[in-house]
Amino acid sequence: MYRTIRVPLEKGEEARLEVITADLFDDTRKIRKLQTEEGTFLEIPVTEAAGEKAGDFPVIEQENPEFLEKTGSLKEYLKDSLSETELASVPSSWHILGDIVIVSIPESLDEKKLLIARALLSMYPKCRSVVRDLGIEGQFRQPKRELLLGTSTETIHKEHGCFFKQDVTKVMYSKGNLDERKRMSKLGSGEVVVDMFAGIGYFSIPMAVHARPEKIISIEINPESFAYLKENVRLNHVEDIITPVPGDCSQAAPEGEADRVIMGYVGTTHHYLEPAMKALKKSGGILHYHETVPENLARTRPEERIKKVAGCLGKKVEILATRKIKKYSPGVLHVVVDVRIFE
Repeated sequence: MYRTIRVPLEKGEEARLEVITADLFDDTRKIRKLQTEEGTFLEIPVTEAAGEKAGDFPVIEQENPEFLEKTGSLKEYLKDSLSETELASVPSSWHILGDIVIVSIPESLDEKKLLIARALLSMYPKCRSVVRDLGIEGQFRQPKRELLLGTSTETIHKEHGCFFKQDVTKVMYSKGNLDERKRMSKLGSGEVVVDMFAGIGYFSIPMAVHARPEKIISIEINPESFAYLKENVRLNHVEDIITPVPGDCSQAAPEGEADRVIMGYVGTTHHYLEPAMKALKKSGGILHYHETVPENLARTRPEERIKKVAGCLGKKVEILATRKIKKYSPGVLHVVVDVRIFE
Protein backbone atom coordinates (compact mmCIF):
# COMPACT_ATOMS: atom_id res chain seq x y z
CA MET A 1 0.00 0.00 0.00
CA TYR A 2 1.33 3.41 -0.99
CA ARG A 3 0.15 6.10 1.40
CA THR A 4 -0.66 9.73 0.72
CA ILE A 5 -2.56 12.72 2.10
CA ARG A 6 -4.94 14.74 -0.07
CA VAL A 7 -4.69 18.45 0.63
CA PRO A 8 -6.57 21.48 -0.77
CA LEU A 9 -4.31 23.30 -3.21
CA GLU A 10 -4.10 26.47 -1.10
CA LYS A 11 -2.80 24.44 1.88
CA GLY A 12 -0.35 22.38 -0.16
CA GLU A 13 2.90 24.18 0.71
CA GLU A 14 2.05 24.31 4.41
CA ALA A 15 1.21 20.58 4.47
CA ARG A 16 4.32 19.66 2.45
CA LEU A 17 6.61 21.49 4.88
CA GLU A 18 4.87 19.90 7.86
CA VAL A 19 5.28 16.40 6.41
CA ILE A 20 8.96 17.01 5.57
CA THR A 21 9.68 18.45 9.03
CA ALA A 22 8.05 15.41 10.66
CA ASP A 23 10.25 13.16 8.48
CA LEU A 24 7.17 11.50 6.95
CA PHE A 25 7.65 12.53 3.30
CA ASP A 26 8.18 9.72 0.76
CA ASP A 27 10.64 11.24 -1.71
CA THR A 28 10.45 8.27 -4.07
CA ARG A 29 7.06 9.43 -5.40
CA LYS A 30 5.84 12.60 -7.08
CA ILE A 31 3.58 15.20 -5.49
CA ARG A 32 0.75 15.46 -7.98
CA LYS A 33 -2.23 17.71 -8.62
CA LEU A 34 -5.69 16.15 -8.68
CA GLN A 35 -8.91 17.71 -9.98
CA THR A 36 -12.13 16.39 -8.42
CA GLU A 37 -15.74 17.52 -8.21
CA GLU A 38 -14.92 19.00 -4.79
CA GLY A 39 -12.04 21.13 -6.14
CA THR A 40 -8.30 20.99 -6.79
CA PHE A 41 -6.09 18.99 -4.43
CA LEU A 42 -2.49 17.94 -4.02
CA GLU A 43 -1.56 14.37 -3.18
CA ILE A 44 1.53 14.43 -0.96
CA PRO A 45 3.14 10.98 -0.59
CA VAL A 46 3.93 9.88 2.97
CA THR A 47 5.71 6.90 4.49
CA GLU A 48 4.16 4.06 6.49
CA ALA A 49 5.35 5.80 9.66
CA ALA A 50 2.64 8.43 9.15
CA GLY A 51 0.02 6.05 10.58
CA GLU A 52 -3.58 7.18 10.17
CA LYS A 53 -3.00 10.95 10.06
CA ALA A 54 -0.29 13.36 8.95
CA GLY A 55 -0.91 16.72 10.55
CA ASP A 56 -4.63 17.46 10.14
CA PHE A 57 -5.11 15.19 7.15
CA PRO A 58 -6.09 11.50 7.06
CA VAL A 59 -3.71 9.09 5.37
CA ILE A 60 -5.28 7.25 2.43
CA GLU A 61 -4.17 4.68 -0.12
CA GLN A 62 -2.80 6.23 -3.31
CA GLU A 63 -3.95 4.79 -6.61
CA ASN A 64 -1.48 4.55 -9.49
CA PRO A 65 1.44 6.26 -7.72
CA GLU A 66 4.04 8.03 -9.87
CA PHE A 67 7.65 7.37 -8.97
CA LEU A 68 10.65 9.68 -9.32
CA GLU A 69 13.85 8.57 -10.95
CA LYS A 70 16.43 7.93 -8.28
CA THR A 71 19.24 10.48 -8.03
CA GLY A 72 22.58 8.76 -8.49
CA SER A 73 25.41 9.26 -6.07
CA LEU A 74 27.96 12.02 -6.65
CA LYS A 75 30.65 9.40 -7.28
CA GLU A 76 28.50 7.83 -9.98
CA TYR A 77 28.18 11.21 -11.70
CA LEU A 78 31.95 11.67 -11.59
CA LYS A 79 33.22 8.14 -12.19
CA ASP A 80 34.17 8.85 -15.83
CA SER A 81 35.91 12.15 -14.97
CA LEU A 82 38.03 11.34 -11.93
CA SER A 83 40.67 8.79 -11.08
CA GLU A 84 40.09 6.09 -8.45
CA THR A 85 42.21 8.07 -5.98
CA GLU A 86 40.23 11.24 -6.62
CA LEU A 87 36.90 9.42 -6.35
CA ALA A 88 37.91 8.18 -2.91
CA SER A 89 38.12 11.83 -1.73
CA VAL A 90 34.82 12.99 -3.26
CA PRO A 91 32.50 14.34 -0.52
CA SER A 92 29.80 11.91 0.58
CA SER A 93 27.49 14.54 2.08
CA TRP A 94 26.41 18.16 1.58
CA HIS A 95 23.38 20.19 2.49
CA ILE A 96 20.88 22.37 0.68
CA LEU A 97 19.61 25.73 1.94
CA GLY A 98 16.81 27.11 -0.20
CA ASP A 99 18.11 26.64 -3.73
CA ILE A 100 21.82 26.58 -2.87
CA VAL A 101 23.99 23.46 -2.45
CA ILE A 102 26.70 23.83 0.22
CA VAL A 103 29.53 21.32 0.10
CA SER A 104 32.97 20.79 1.67
CA ILE A 105 35.60 19.82 -0.91
CA PRO A 106 39.08 18.70 0.23
CA GLU A 107 42.13 20.64 -0.93
CA SER A 108 43.30 17.59 -2.87
CA LEU A 109 40.37 18.16 -5.27
CA ASP A 110 40.90 21.92 -5.77
CA GLU A 111 41.42 21.50 -9.50
CA LYS A 112 38.21 19.44 -9.76
CA LYS A 113 35.95 21.71 -7.69
CA LEU A 114 34.03 23.09 -10.70
CA LEU A 115 33.52 19.58 -12.03
CA ILE A 116 32.08 18.56 -8.67
CA ALA A 117 29.86 21.66 -8.57
CA ARG A 118 28.45 20.92 -12.05
CA ALA A 119 27.69 17.35 -11.00
CA LEU A 120 25.81 18.56 -7.94
CA LEU A 121 23.68 20.93 -10.02
CA SER A 122 22.93 18.01 -12.36
CA MET A 123 21.76 16.01 -9.34
CA TYR A 124 19.65 18.89 -8.02
CA PRO A 125 18.23 20.75 -11.04
CA LYS A 126 16.01 22.94 -8.82
CA CYS A 127 19.11 24.45 -7.22
CA ARG A 128 20.86 27.40 -8.90
CA SER A 129 24.16 27.80 -7.04
CA VAL A 130 26.89 25.67 -5.47
CA VAL A 131 28.97 27.07 -2.61
CA ARG A 132 32.10 25.54 -1.12
CA ASP A 133 32.23 25.48 2.68
CA LEU A 134 35.65 26.35 4.11
CA GLY A 135 34.77 26.59 7.81
CA ILE A 136 33.92 29.38 10.26
CA GLU A 137 35.89 32.47 11.21
CA GLY A 138 35.76 35.63 13.33
CA GLN A 139 33.96 36.85 16.42
CA PHE A 140 30.58 36.53 14.73
CA ARG A 141 31.24 32.92 13.61
CA GLN A 142 30.74 33.90 9.99
CA PRO A 143 31.04 31.19 7.36
CA LYS A 144 34.06 31.16 5.08
CA ARG A 145 32.61 30.10 1.74
CA GLU A 146 33.37 30.29 -1.97
CA LEU A 147 30.79 30.55 -4.76
CA LEU A 148 31.67 27.86 -7.31
CA LEU A 149 28.73 27.99 -9.70
CA GLY A 150 25.77 30.34 -10.00
CA THR A 151 25.34 34.08 -9.66
CA SER A 152 23.91 34.56 -6.18
CA THR A 153 24.56 33.36 -2.62
CA GLU A 154 21.30 34.80 -1.25
CA THR A 155 18.32 32.49 -0.86
CA ILE A 156 15.11 31.91 1.07
CA HIS A 157 15.13 28.68 3.04
CA LYS A 158 11.78 27.22 4.06
CA GLU A 159 11.56 25.26 7.29
CA HIS A 160 8.67 24.24 9.54
CA GLY A 161 6.30 26.70 7.89
CA CYS A 162 8.77 29.62 8.26
CA PHE A 163 10.89 31.55 5.78
CA PHE A 164 14.54 32.46 6.40
CA LYS A 165 16.15 34.84 3.93
CA GLN A 166 19.93 34.78 4.14
CA ASP A 167 23.23 35.04 2.33
CA VAL A 168 24.97 31.72 2.91
CA THR A 169 28.40 33.37 2.66
CA LYS A 170 27.60 35.88 5.40
CA VAL A 171 25.51 34.09 8.05
CA MET A 172 25.45 30.58 9.52
CA TYR A 173 22.43 28.30 9.40
CA SER A 174 22.85 24.93 11.09
CA LYS A 175 20.73 22.06 9.79
CA GLY A 176 21.72 20.10 12.90
CA ASN A 177 19.61 22.38 15.12
CA LEU A 178 16.32 21.58 13.34
CA ASP A 179 14.79 19.55 16.18
CA GLU A 180 15.61 22.26 18.72
CA ARG A 181 14.08 24.99 16.53
CA LYS A 182 10.97 22.86 16.15
CA ARG A 183 10.78 22.27 19.92
CA MET A 184 11.14 25.96 20.69
CA SER A 185 8.38 26.79 18.22
CA LYS A 186 5.90 25.18 20.63
CA LEU A 187 6.93 27.26 23.64
CA GLY A 188 6.29 30.80 24.82
CA SER A 189 2.59 31.27 24.04
CA GLY A 190 1.39 34.51 25.63
CA GLU A 191 4.80 35.20 27.21
CA VAL A 192 7.42 37.91 26.98
CA VAL A 193 10.54 36.29 25.50
CA VAL A 194 14.10 37.60 25.13
CA ASP A 195 16.19 35.95 22.40
CA MET A 196 19.73 37.00 23.31
CA PHE A 197 21.59 35.79 20.22
CA ALA A 198 18.83 36.03 17.65
CA GLY A 199 20.89 35.76 14.47
CA ILE A 200 18.55 35.87 11.47
CA GLY A 201 15.67 34.67 13.65
CA TYR A 202 16.55 30.98 14.07
CA PHE A 203 14.42 30.62 17.23
CA SER A 204 12.48 33.90 17.25
CA ILE A 205 10.72 33.34 13.92
CA PRO A 206 9.37 29.77 14.54
CA MET A 207 8.28 30.75 18.05
CA ALA A 208 6.48 33.86 16.78
CA VAL A 209 4.81 32.02 13.88
CA HIS A 210 3.62 28.97 15.82
CA ALA A 211 3.44 29.78 19.57
CA ARG A 212 2.47 33.48 19.27
CA PRO A 213 4.10 34.98 22.39
CA GLU A 214 2.97 38.38 23.59
CA LYS A 215 6.35 39.83 22.63
CA ILE A 216 9.80 38.64 21.58
CA ILE A 217 12.78 40.95 22.03
CA SER A 218 15.35 39.64 19.53
CA ILE A 219 18.90 40.92 20.11
CA GLU A 220 21.67 40.57 17.53
CA ILE A 221 25.09 42.26 17.33
CA ASN A 222 26.20 41.17 13.83
CA PRO A 223 25.03 43.83 11.33
CA GLU A 224 24.67 41.28 8.51
CA SER A 225 22.54 38.95 10.62
CA PHE A 226 20.52 41.83 12.06
CA ALA A 227 19.59 43.06 8.57
CA TYR A 228 18.27 39.59 7.68
CA LEU A 229 16.51 39.33 11.05
CA LYS A 230 14.49 42.44 10.23
CA GLU A 231 13.80 41.12 6.73
CA ASN A 232 12.62 37.75 8.07
CA VAL A 233 10.31 39.40 10.59
CA ARG A 234 8.56 41.12 7.65
CA LEU A 235 8.71 38.02 5.47
CA ASN A 236 6.90 35.94 8.10
CA HIS A 237 4.44 38.73 9.05
CA VAL A 238 5.32 38.76 12.76
CA GLU A 239 6.04 42.48 13.14
CA ASP A 240 3.41 42.62 15.89
CA ILE A 241 5.36 40.10 17.99
CA ILE A 242 9.10 40.48 17.33
CA THR A 243 11.05 43.63 18.20
CA PRO A 244 14.55 43.40 16.66
CA VAL A 245 17.20 45.11 18.80
CA PRO A 246 20.77 45.70 17.54
CA GLY A 247 23.67 45.44 19.96
CA ASP A 248 25.55 43.40 22.55
CA CYS A 249 23.28 41.23 24.68
CA SER A 250 25.11 42.19 27.85
CA GLN A 251 24.04 45.79 27.33
CA ALA A 252 20.88 45.54 25.20
CA ALA A 253 18.99 42.91 27.22
CA PRO A 254 16.17 44.38 29.33
CA GLU A 255 15.88 43.73 33.07
CA GLY A 256 12.94 42.14 34.83
CA GLU A 257 10.74 41.78 31.74
CA ALA A 258 10.99 38.22 30.44
CA ASP A 259 9.12 35.02 31.20
CA ARG A 260 11.64 33.16 29.06
CA VAL A 261 15.17 33.81 27.78
CA ILE A 262 16.81 31.97 24.88
CA MET A 263 20.61 31.74 24.79
CA GLY A 264 21.05 29.93 21.47
CA TYR A 265 24.74 30.72 20.94
CA VAL A 266 27.77 28.61 21.80
CA GLY A 267 31.37 29.45 22.60
CA THR A 268 31.19 32.23 25.17
CA THR A 269 27.55 31.91 26.19
CA HIS A 270 28.38 31.46 29.89
CA HIS A 271 29.71 35.02 30.00
CA TYR A 272 26.14 36.23 29.40
CA LEU A 273 24.38 34.25 32.12
CA GLU A 274 24.15 37.24 34.46
CA PRO A 275 22.33 39.57 32.05
CA ALA A 276 20.16 36.62 30.97
CA MET A 277 19.02 35.96 34.53
CA LYS A 278 18.52 39.67 35.18
CA ALA A 279 16.26 39.82 32.10
CA LEU A 280 13.80 37.41 33.76
CA LYS A 281 10.91 38.70 35.83
CA LYS A 282 11.44 38.84 39.60
CA SER A 283 8.71 36.22 39.93
CA GLY A 284 10.96 33.87 37.96
CA GLY A 285 11.20 32.40 34.48
CA ILE A 286 12.74 29.85 32.15
CA LEU A 287 16.24 29.98 30.70
CA HIS A 288 17.35 27.94 27.67
CA TYR A 289 21.13 27.88 27.97
CA HIS A 290 23.29 26.47 25.14
CA GLU A 291 26.88 25.31 25.57
CA THR A 292 29.52 23.27 23.77
CA VAL A 293 31.09 20.94 26.30
CA PRO A 294 33.31 17.82 26.44
CA GLU A 295 31.13 14.71 26.56
CA ASN A 296 32.34 13.70 30.03
CA LEU A 297 31.33 17.12 31.42
CA ALA A 298 28.00 17.46 29.62
CA ARG A 299 25.92 16.70 32.73
CA THR A 300 27.96 18.77 35.15
CA ARG A 301 29.72 21.84 33.74
CA PRO A 302 26.70 23.66 32.21
CA GLU A 303 24.66 23.16 35.39
CA GLU A 304 27.54 24.26 37.61
CA ARG A 305 28.00 27.45 35.61
CA ILE A 306 24.28 28.25 35.87
CA LYS A 307 24.18 27.60 39.62
CA LYS A 308 27.30 29.68 40.27
CA VAL A 309 25.89 32.79 38.58
CA ALA A 310 22.46 32.29 40.13
CA GLY A 311 24.06 32.03 43.57
CA CYS A 312 25.92 35.30 43.08
CA LEU A 313 22.62 36.98 42.19
CA GLY A 314 20.79 35.45 45.15
CA LYS A 315 18.56 33.34 42.93
CA LYS A 316 17.50 29.69 43.05
CA VAL A 317 17.75 27.12 40.30
CA GLU A 318 15.59 24.19 39.19
CA ILE A 319 17.14 22.17 36.36
CA LEU A 320 14.30 20.99 34.14
CA ALA A 321 16.22 19.11 31.44
CA THR A 322 19.58 18.80 29.70
CA ARG A 323 19.37 17.83 26.04
CA LYS A 324 21.97 16.91 23.46
CA ILE A 325 21.43 18.89 20.27
CA LYS A 326 24.24 17.39 18.21
CA LYS A 327 27.88 16.35 18.21
CA TYR A 328 29.79 19.60 17.77
CA SER A 329 33.24 18.10 17.14
CA PRO A 330 35.08 14.91 18.16
CA GLY A 331 34.45 14.43 21.88
CA VAL A 332 32.45 17.66 22.19
CA LEU A 333 28.66 18.00 22.43
CA HIS A 334 26.32 20.91 21.84
CA VAL A 335 23.78 20.75 24.67
CA VAL A 336 20.92 22.93 25.89
CA VAL A 337 19.88 23.19 29.53
CA ASP A 338 16.30 24.19 30.36
CA VAL A 339 16.29 25.74 33.82
CA ARG A 340 13.84 27.67 35.97
CA ILE A 341 15.35 30.65 37.77
CA PHE A 342 13.49 32.12 40.75
CA GLU A 343 14.05 33.98 44.02
